[in-house]
Amino acid sequence: MVFATSQDLESMIDVLPEDMQKDYRKFKRAVEVLTKEPEPLVGQTPKEVIWTKNKAKLYRYQPNMKKTNKVPILMIYALINKPYILDLAPGSSLIEYLTNKGHDVYLLDWGTPGYEDRHMKFDDYVMDYIPRAVKKVLRTSEAKEITMFGYCIGGTLTAIFAALHPHLPIRNIVFLTSPFDFENADLFTLWTDERYFNLDKIVDTFGNVPPEMIDFGNKLLKPYVNFVGPYISLFNRADNEEFVRNWRLLQKWVADGIPFPGEAYRQWIGEFYQKNKLIKDELYIRGQQVKLSNITANVLNIAADRDHIAIPEQTERLMDKISSKDKTFKLLSAGHVSVTVGKNASKTTYPLIEEWISEHSK
Repeated sequence: MVFATSQDLESMIDVLPEDMQKDYRKFKRAVEVLTKEPEPLVGQTPKEVIWTKNKAKLYRYQPNMKKTNKVPILMIYALINKPYILDLAPGSSLIEYLTNKGHDVYLLDWGTPGYEDRHMKFDDYVMDYIPRAVKKVLRTSEAKEITMFGYCIGGTLTAIFAALHPHLPIRNIVFLTSPFDFENADLFTLWTDERYFNLDKIVDTFGNVPPEMIDFGNKLLKPYVNFVGPYISLFNRADNEEFVRNWRLLQKWVADGIPFPGEAYRQWIGEFYQKNKLIKDELYIRGQQVKLSNITANVLNIAADRDHIAIPEQTERLMDKISSKDKTFKLLSAGHVSVTVGKNASKTTYPLIEEWISEHSK
């Protein structure tokens, strides 16, 4: 029996039509990406840990130039996936962009919850973690005011925090694709309906909700695009090394999920998706009523028109509830993730956020 070597195979390919040769080279490169190449480096902007609590860490990213803005920026991330999506890679990093413009940036990383953290609730994040992080940022930066930035659920947490702490010197808030109204969350509304979704059974069984379950549910919103689309795109564009680099970075982040603390998940689905308490002023955190009308800071609220995680309708409703005199809603042409990373983000989202913060920090 005779076996063809890789050299023989290459010789056979050389006699094929040019378009078939090109397809073969792309296929070969795609297979290499999926099977041989090491994971890409992420989160490369220099940082230091300035505070910790349980699994959480507060990072400081100092500008590599003279600080141009005296108001520090504290970023609050979601309770799913990892926050390095905000610092994915050089050239595709909101944090890098802001520090290069002279901003003093801080990021609250919740860390990876263990089984012992299954009792963590929104109450703990809003009343114990975020307030201490804010005070640490103000002390470290020697600033009198702060700008807060919330992405996805991180924005929801930020809004709750700001509503419950109107006495704190919050000058500006930037919300990026954050849901506030859950009356119509598209398929999520149907899937989490109390009549069909046994929330207590899930939390009581798992303790912490596995990241695979969260990821699978999010991908089911657009199954073809999310399950098959990335690999079709890779095979079609494997000859474009810049695309391959960005593809690998994004796929690493998508697959890098973390558990959702059980009691926080029970609140998230039960009190937000099923009962829509936040927008109705019916949400209570440690016995305190959350009134979004208590928010008076300058607000930039950004939604993405192709976002299927936090659809624009969920995001925009905040504008009717807050008492801010200076409030702006922006709808960008992007998806829930592409609003944060990629060429389009670096040309639209990054400058929008940086210029708005600079203007409102004078």
